[in-house]
Amino acid sequence: MPARPLVVLCVHGIGGQERDLRWQEDWREVIRDGVSTWSSGREVDVQFLDYDDLFEKAPLNALRSAAAVAKLLGSGIWHGIGDLFRRDRALGAPARGVGDLSENMRWTAGMVVQWTESDSLRKKTRDRLLQGMRATAPDIVLAHSLGSLVCYDTFLRGAGTAAIKDRVFVTFGSQIGNPFVRSTFGGRIQALSARHWFHLYNRHDDVFTAKIRLEEATFAQVQTDFDVAGMADHDALQYLGHANTVNRVWREVVGATGARGVDRAHIQALTRADKAVATLEKKPKRRALLVGINEYPEAKDRLEGCVNDVFLMSSLLQENGYASDDIRVVLDGRATAKGILERLEWLLDGTEDGAERFFYYSGHGAQIPAYGPDDKVDRMDECLVPWDFDWSLESAVTDDQFSELYSQLPYRARFAAVLDCCHSGGMTREGGARIRGITPPDDIRHRALRWEPKYQMWVPRDLQLQNKGMSRSKDPKKYVGSSGSKRRFGRSVALRTLPDPTYDKVRKDLDHYGPYLPVLLEACQEDQLAYEYRHGVISHGAFTWSLVKLLRERRAGSRRRPLMSFNSLVRDVGKTLSDLEYDQTPVVVGPKSVLAKRIPWS
Repeated sequence: MPARPLVVLCVHGIGGQERDLRWQEDWREVIRDGVSTWSSGREVDVQFLDYDDLFEKAPLNALRSAAAVAKLLGSGIWHGIGDLFRRDRALGAPARGVGDLSENMRWTAGMVVQWTESDSLRKKTRDRLLQGMRATAPDIVLAHSLGSLVCYDTFLRGAGTAAIKDRVFVTFGSQIGNPFVRSTFGGRIQALSARHWFHLYNRHDDVFTAKIRLEEATFAQVQTDFDVAGMADHDALQYLGHANTVNRVWREVVGATGARGVDRAHIQALTRADKAVATLEKKPKRRALLVGINEYPEAKDRLEGCVNDVFLMSSLLQENGYASDDIRVVLDGRATAKGILERLEWLLDGTEDGAERFFYYSGHGAQIPAYGPDDKVDRMDECLVPWDFDWSLESAVTDDQFSELYSQLPYRARFAAVLDCCHSGGMTREGGARIRGITPPDDIRHRALRWEPKYQMWVPRDLQLQNKGMSRSKDPKKYVGSSGSKRRFGRSVALRTLPDPTYDKVRKDLDHYGPYLPVLLEACQEDQLAYEYRHGVISHGAFTWSLVKLLRERRAGSRRRPLMSFNSLVRDVGKTLSDLEYDQTPVVVGPKSVLAKRIPWS
């Protein structure tokens, strides 16, 4: 008996993008070619969902599409089209504006933002997709670009959850992982009830796409790199016909739908190989990354105690159960922006429930006046200062980059970051205590200032509020600073653009807690400085030395005293520093329920 036809429902991307009248036939051809690789002669029934008419009833104009580009570019994304603007500036080329983008890119942004911001439009697209699912009963749903947003939104909730159950879902050229889009979903991407969800990712696709970091057995990100001029990097056919799509996705689909004539032994062998690789790559329960930078290129920026701090922290971790093999250290000239980010990938990639991850940084901190997509300074970005820092975002480690790695961690993972630096700037005076923050050069400082004619003085520039609706009860200073215009490090501010009441409602509706928030232990408050301490002739960070000393003392006396929580640790370290007349008050930020619990590495 011949196998039943494989039913595929295709949900296209931006309306009008497929201008070739043959585009549907081209999709059918590439899909059938992929299936025939694993099951020669297998019949494939390819159907298409049309929803362009829903957007045509609320047409965009050029002004709205320009505003949409600004929102997508200003969302904090650091892959894709946002890099085009930063790359130009870094190379000294004239900065691009929204008008320099292609018409397709502007209208892509317009329709994505139009969809994310209109509850009624989103409901209509959900209803249209559910009708299509009932009419076709597909085995696999293929969703390109905006179509992937429509599908994900539908399959997250209500009848859509059941509609995708036990089916295969494939997204490509997708903006789901874009921070602006993620913010619409409360800052977090969730697993679906699909039997398997494949996300095809092309790092060269500049049309607002992004990775999806989701540690679920039913989810897989498939690297499908291709680099073609212009909008072709977003082309659906290139994604669907890519060798990795054929070898991973179509193999899974055909093998799972019981086709006759397929070489099952071959598929089973490949599946066993995949599992063997996964076993080899299984991550340890504990991992730590420790960064220390003394020898900055500029003599005036150099510190003395950061490398010592790293060895001190490593010894503390090993006393408390960390294996030396699970601790990576990067120091001085190797601690470039690229080097730190690559090692943060190692630290956090594959983190599972119950896993423990620890990040320690000892060096300078700073804050950079950051440009928005309209080429105007619109905020201040707190950052860590790598060895090769030159006051550009490309040479910094910012919250946008850091949160891209941690915001999707499973809630039951334990991730703590200890930062012995400050962001308020200031240079050491000869003979005085060294400060772990650097003052910007005058051209950088000028970005954050404006001339006030009334007083004939330079004053701070009025910058954009990062979250107008953040309630006072949640201490917004900890997240967006006293001015409300900062992206504070480790806070996932780019994923918290919704006003608090809306944000809370979305999280409740989607049954999640928002982006993962690590425990952050910082050496000082927003407007304070972090100092170095001389232990005899050996330098350390005053914060780090006090923290390690207290943890060791408490551990030694733990039979008589309760083990420390994060809250009590920061309180006691702060008292020590105050008694020693250091003008710095440590700060701890994180989920309240975690901060009150025992420190795992104490």
